[in-house]
Amino acid sequence: MTLNQSDIDTEVSAIREAYEKARAGGAPVAHHPPRDYAPYRSSVLRHPKQPLVAIAGDPEAMELTGPVFGATDVGDLDNDLTRRHTGEPLGERITVSGRLLDSAGRPVRGQLIEVWQANASGRYPHQRDQHQAPLDPNFTGTGRMLTSEADGSYSFTTIKPGAYPWRNHENAWRPAHIHFSLFGTAFTQRLITQMYFPGDPLFAYDPILQSVTDEAARARLVATYDHALSRPEFSLGYRWDIVLDGPSATWIEEGR
Repeated sequence: MTLNQSDIDTEVSAIREAYEKARAGGAPVAHHPPRDYAPYRSSVLRHPKQPLVAIAGDPEAMELTGPVFGATDVGDLDNDLTRRHTGEPLGERITVSGRLLDSAGRPVRGQLIEVWQANASGRYPHQRDQHQAPLDPNFTGTGRMLTSEADGSYSFTTIKPGAYPWRNHENAWRPAHIHFSLFGTAFTQRLITQMYFPGDPLFAYDPILQSVTDEAARARLVATYDHALSRPEFSLGYRWDIVLDGPSATWIEEGR
């Protein structure tokens, strides 16, 4: 039987009610969702089911032979996703800025951040994305930057992504969002999360966002419109800080 939005909504509500009941009984805040959150169907199929395998020998030795990155690998234009091709991409140009922080509010400096997203029509230039929205020949939706050595800040220019359908259930649509990858000091420390846009009407219907059951933790995934970041006759500004750990931590995919 094909699942519809009503089926998903019922499951989301039941899990949320159970969480609120547990909280009332003294359970701790759940900053991260379970890896097998049932309304997000593919999480049930692909989350790890076997215990972690210990690396033989010195685990740091593996990082000596793995890929590395540094300041010289990140170009001046890598943080402007609108300038990766010869023409202007279609859509609403935006500037996204924020800070990468630890649990004490201290800046995390010199960290590689990669971003990727759909175009303004909600389409990725990927062979498995075949829905009917058009591709944009002037936008491929990828960029990267290093956080500032002064205050851990980052900034990039892009196009506001569009919502898009996916096949979790019948008439499933994802809210507009941008993926963030945070690399730490080595590729083996990589964390991934998503930033959403304020006021999106699809929030309540998205099982990925709703898998973050705690309302305050979910709200931390939504950027704030910041007019001071808007650039005259160029772009609208959004601010989004990322907190790596502690009670204000930003939700990270696959948990930690």
